[in-house]
Amino acid sequence: MGGGRSGAGSRAGPALRRLPGPQRLLCALESAAGRLPGSRAGPASPWGGSAPRRCRMAARTPASPSYCTTGSTWLHPLSQLLGIPLDQVNFVACQLFALLTAFWFRIYLHPGKASPVVRHAMATILGIYFAVFCFGWYSIHLFVLVLMSYGVMVTASASNIHRYSFFVSMGYLTICHISRVYIFHYGVLSTDFSGPLMIATQKITTLAFQVHDGLGRRAEDLSPEQHRLAVKVKPSFLEYLSYLLNFMSIIAGPGNNFKDYVAFIEGRHIHMKLLEVNWKQLGFHNFPEPSPTRAVIQKLCLTLMSLLLFLTLTKSFPVTFLVDDWFVHKANFLTRLSYLYIVMQAAKPKYYFAWTLADAVHNAAGFGFSGIDEDGNFCWDLLSNLNIWKIETATSFKMYLENWNIQTSTWLKCVCYERVPQYPTVLTFVLSALWHGVYPGYYFTFLTGVPVTLAARAVRSNFRHRFLSSKALKCVYDVVTWAATQLAVSYIAAPFVLLAVEPTISLYKFMVSSVPGLLTFPCPPEDDVAMYFSRLYPSSKDNRVFLFLGPCTFLYTS
Repeated sequence: MGGGRSGAGSRAGPALRRLPGPQRLLCALESAAGRLPGSRAGPASPWGGSAPRRCRMAARTPASPSYCTTGSTWLHPLSQLLGIPLDQVNFVACQLFALLTAFWFRIYLHPGKASPVVRHAMATILGIYFAVFCFGWYSIHLFVLVLMSYGVMVTASASNIHRYSFFVSMGYLTICHISRVYIFHYGVLSTDFSGPLMIATQKITTLAFQVHDGLGRRAEDLSPEQHRLAVKVKPSFLEYLSYLLNFMSIIAGPGNNFKDYVAFIEGRHIHMKLLEVNWKQLGFHNFPEPSPTRAVIQKLCLTLMSLLLFLTLTKSFPVTFLVDDWFVHKANFLTRLSYLYIVMQAAKPKYYFAWTLADAVHNAAGFGFSGIDEDGNFCWDLLSNLNIWKIETATSFKMYLENWNIQTSTWLKCVCYERVPQYPTVLTFVLSALWHGVYPGYYFTFLTGVPVTLAARAVRSNFRHRFLSSKALKCVYDVVTWAATQLAVSYIAAPFVLLAVEPTISLYKFMVSSVPGLLTFPCPPEDDVAMYFSRLYPSSKDNRVFLFLGPCTFLYTS
């Protein structure tokens, strides 16, 4: 679901450590939803007692600091004034400063005025400063990962570099995830430093696979996209540091390709894209000079709208209500379903805010130009991480996934889906869950996504053609599939924001108890998951996927 994250920061302090793990996590969710401090009443915890009340008691402990962070405390007065965790204030401050720096970088360190070495060095220095400002000594984890990965890059052979880089980076990231969740008690009392590690892991593995494509494979064995992005010379140390630690993407991403980044630093990025266009047909005799200003302003307006929605909608519909006793035991099914949809909609603005702002930062620096559209307008969406309109109007699970966290989906396709010999869908979802972290909710979400993906394919292949005979039927089909897609995504993604096992199981129980649990769809036998389950059930002769509306319970036979 999400690509780089900003930590929630604890408001409670040391007293919160005395709470049991699930209640501690619920307190963190409640705090992040803006219900603390000062909320008069909160939803009762499914584990007994009022979790918000206990959180407030912990928050009022005299010895506890207001907001915990390992990063800079310069903005602590602003944090107290706004009532927002300090690490979130640091994150936004860094991104806004990065935006201003990006304009300066494009104007005063233009490729015509500064050498690639200077641009690489300045981008790296600023990125390191931002990391230290936001995460303090935790940023050492990021630097250690980068140095270890470069050691693999220069020592490993071209035939194995992708394997070693993948295991080193994913292994280190997983160790850090485990340490935050299980050693530091669900990560509530420590700044979430995993975001930059996740972005760095994407870049490290992407570059390693592209070096492998360029130096370890024959050109005829590559797909057109792999051939275009193949790296045929290993990067220098400065290029490697700049690619991974530059100020534009070190905090919130998104990931990007090494060749595109180097072309941007060397001043070839826009020129390469313009060469793909026949400008004489459009009435131009010379190459135009695309300006990112309009795109940046549009994205900043969208960022501001997302922030306002986060401060209002998100705080008004906290995710903790999904495990409230009244909601679980007394609300009817339509109320549950409606509120589930609203809560999951309310959880989106923070992602819209972070990803759109990160995109604007890159564009302000002159990075992200993708060409022109059908109307002749300049497009700056090469690094865009989402398409909000297509997300909110998606009529299929596939369409939704293709427009949500786009750069992470591209990474998963590059390092997993196109590479593995068997079961690409299953392994891609597993890798996505592992990359996001070790919270149980992530695995509920991504493993549930596998059968839902298969069911969506089956429904589309079996029913869509029946509704194409008239515009009215097609409109009915679109409305029904839109509603089904949005509700299915809300159901699938709920564990992602609940994180822990207990609230997830509680959610599944009250949703499953309201509707029949078993759905059956015919499914094509050539599907990779169908082939997997055919090995488990070789005597079965029918192609069907049996889906329980529960925690990833399904049977698939071929």
